[in-house]
Amino acid sequence: MTTPVIPPSPSREEYARDYAAALAANGDESIWSREEPIGLFIEWLGQARAHEINDPNAMTLATVDADGLPDARMVLLKDVDARGFTFYSNRESAKGMQLNARPAAALVFHWKSLRRQVRVRGAVEPVSAQEADAYFASRARESRIGAWASDQSRSIADRRALEAAVARETARFGDGEVPRPERWTGWRVVPHTVEFWRDRPFRLHDRLRFMRDGAAWNAQRLQP
Repeated sequence: MTTPVIPPSPSREEYARDYAAALAANGDESIWSREEPIGLFIEWLGQARAHEINDPNAMTLATVDADGLPDARMVLLKDVDARGFTFYSNRESAKGMQLNARPAAALVFHWKSLRRQVRVRGAVEPVSAQEADAYFASRARESRIGAWASDQSRSIADRRALEAAVARETARFGDGEVPRPERWTGWRVVPHTVEFWRDRPFRLHDRLRFMRDGAAWNAQRLQP
């Protein structure tokens, strides 16, 4: 008998076995007294950095296309503060054009090792040229050259065509500086809603939602 691709729902015994691990990871009751979400998010991100094998700052970015259909992909969070959640990409890519037409987005962070998830929804604004320049300059030289070589989201004949474009841009810049292409920029998701989710046994999970109210936040505990 072959093992099914989709695993079955956990049994009562499996829930009981995992209870101690879930309680150790997610038994902190102090989260219910938090007054704003950004500090809690930064704490959870720091804990994820210590436990996740790869890219603890990876997040799903969901946008809407010209036909009103949702579109989603994984990107990397590059900054977070009271202003919001910042990431960078090519403004001529599919997500860049969608954000230009409809400047709103949703984010999802999922940290499997910690059995936690954070959801963010809000308006989107471009970062300043100075912010984009500073982050672009911090990237590896090869990544900066790649930003010039790639017409992101456009079709290409094969891998060799991409490598030829990289070789061309490498030769063009030589040993000189590689400046930021105008089409390469960043966006900040200004959160209206931030929801924290953590695993508890028998699907009776914890959910804490913050909703912006002017300069303040309102917190609500939600049913699972």
